[in-house]
Amino acid sequence: MSLLSNIVGFSLFGLAARVGQLGIQKRPLFENPMGHAIAMGTFGFAGYWAYHWDQRAAVLLATKRAEIAERRGKADGTAAST
Repeated sequence: MSLLSNIVGFSLFGLAARVGQLGIQKRPLFENPMGHAIAMGTFGFAGYWAYHWDQRAAVLLATKRAEIAERRGKADGTAAST
């Protein structure tokens, strides 16, 4: 998933959360549009952070998998030579 779609998706979820919050409180939805912008910005930043966290985790997992495969290869080579 691309960075832009991740940020937009989280921002729309933030907007939905804000609208849901106002609906529960039975307040007008368009009374304070700045609250919508703040919710969307906050959730958008969370989406930005989640994207980069996912990318970093993928790199760490690939590194760890390579290390495990290397250790298994050495263990198989040692077992086959004895």
